[in-house]
Amino acid sequence: MSQSAYKAITIATTGSGRERIRRSVVPALAIALAASLAGCAGWHSDSVTVGSIPDDYRTNHPIVIAEKNQKIDLPVGAGDRGMTGAQRDSLLGFLDSYDRSAAPTLTIATPVGSANQAAASAASRDFARLAMAAGVKRNRIVMTSYQSAVPEASAPVRVAFVAVRAQTDKCGRWPDDLAETSENKHYADFGCSYQNNLAAQMANPNDLIGPRKQSDIDAENRSAVIDVYRGRGISDEFLGNSEVTY
Repeated sequence: MSQSAYKAITIATTGSGRERIRRSVVPALAIALAASLAGCAGWHSDSVTVGSIPDDYRTNHPIVIAEKNQKIDLPVGAGDRGMTGAQRDSLLGFLDSYDRSAAPTLTIATPVGSANQAAASAASRDFARLAMAAGVKRNRIVMTSYQSAVPEASAPVRVAFVAVRAQTDKCGRWPDDLAETSENKHYADFGCSYQNNLAAQMANPNDLIGPRKQSDIDAENRSAVIDVYRGRGISDEFLGNSEVTY
């Protein structure tokens, strides 16, 4: 209570003194209470004004689903005559990730002006025939070329298509020296490799968005498993080793 409130109480009580005390004390108490609440309100607003810095690797390195260029460079020797066995295996492995239902455009780029231009052109035609045998539609294959940077060297044949993939940002950001910070927070690159590995393992990026529809139950196999479980019962070995007796 403020000093003015105490002064108001000491007013003389003769005659209508009680009424005068009541009229003086009530406003003084209201003023003191309002001042104390204003002080509390100011302290509370200062306490909730804090900074917010993300410290979660999933926030710092989020996995996003977007289109990504899938490509493979197949080296071709200047003395090669057509597709080799190693090139065939590499191309078939690359085409395993080609979505035949989406049927994106498959681009086969042949080098021009390189030492292996003739061999690369012959190998490119074999690559196109192999892609069609693997399920790529003929009208989805585009044969193109690119200028070789070094005419004296052999340039590879580049096969590429665009697909929707789960991906995240590149790793290797080290903006601060870990030895010169006292904050107990994750460093900038923390969790980046884990997120990249998780994104690379997703065969179907839609699995990150939601679960798939439940497949049909194999009723015959389920009944066989239940029959085996019922027929086996509880073995004597299990009862002998159990600490519970019935």
